[in-house]
Amino acid sequence: MTQAEDIRNAVEVLRRGGVILYPTDTVWGIGCDATNAEAVAKVYEIKRRDDSKALICLVDSDGRLQRYVRNVPDIAWQLLDVAEKPMTVILDNAINLAPNLIAEDGSIALRITREPFSKELCYRFQKAIVSTSANISGEPAAQNYSDISPELLEAVDYVCTSRRQEHKLHTPSSIVKIGQGGEIRIIRE
Repeated sequence: MTQAEDIRNAVEVLRRGGVILYPTDTVWGIGCDATNAEAVAKVYEIKRRDDSKALICLVDSDGRLQRYVRNVPDIAWQLLDVAEKPMTVILDNAINLAPNLIAEDGSIALRITREPFSKELCYRFQKAIVSTSANISGEPAAQNYSDISPELLEAVDYVCTSRRQEHKLHTPSSIVKIGQGGEIRIIRE
């Protein structure tokens, strides 16, 4: 299957409210339409994760990120511009997302992916996609396809075929919380 066909299949599943496993700019991810509350609930259920713990969303561009946050602080753009590895920013005043995806304080964790597969997937889907590590809560994140448990492979609606042969070290993104006034708190380096 070509990458284009793989992305087309994944987008169809996302549009139907399904859950996918896919390679990202960091580790393999469990994903769904970030605007669909039922799909987000399925992801929490699959991960066996308390829904009070927020999930990260991937987007393909600055413009798409701005659709999900009211007033992105300038410092967020500056940090994203100089980041040498994938950086997730937690921003206040989330909008246009599934309510069960937004943290109790009204914030959302977003990352602009530059990795070709996940960037094209986000671009073709035209919305934010949930991107939480492909593992049951508390277990190690799946760095590569071969690390994903059979239980997870069976629990989702579609497993992407791209980058399955890859075997290399992948690490989670850094996470920085940025307040409306520009205050910065490093959550994960």
